[in-house]
Amino acid sequence: MRYSLSRRRLCTSLVVMLPFLTTCADVEERPDLAPAITTTLWHSLGSWSDRGNRQTESFDVTTGALRVAWETLDQSDANTLGWLRVSLHSSISGRPLQTIINTQGSGSDTTLVAAGPRVAFLRIESEDVSWKITLEEGVTGTQSPSS
Repeated sequence: MRYSLSRRRLCTSLVVMLPFLTTCADVEERPDLAPAITTTLWHSLGSWSDRGNRQTESFDVTTGALRVAWETLDQSDANTLGWLRVSLHSSISGRPLQTIINTQGSGSDTTLVAAGPRVAFLRIESEDVSWKITLEEGVTGTQSPSS
């Protein structure tokens, strides 16, 4: 009976101590890991430059995160300002979804656009400006920190 009681105590002691022993062993062996970094990568959907009006070819919007970089150079006379308006349209129905750019004169900027996944195109309307437009779509991912 004594043997069995000692054995039971030994087993109980091991069961109680085992988690502490394995935890200490893991902490000593495992190096500190830095958290992963969330980043957005941008890939080109198209780039256009011209004067006047234009409708782009259709493109797939898969993530819904769009970035439009634009630049205008006013070529009007001193009494008036040229203008640029760019809108996103559904390729299926042709309906306008949203106006992305509506500006006058010379300038440049980058505009972020949230859109649902779809097939779309840009309608570019302008008067008395030359323009350049670059459209990109963002893809979010995680990047492991470098050593």
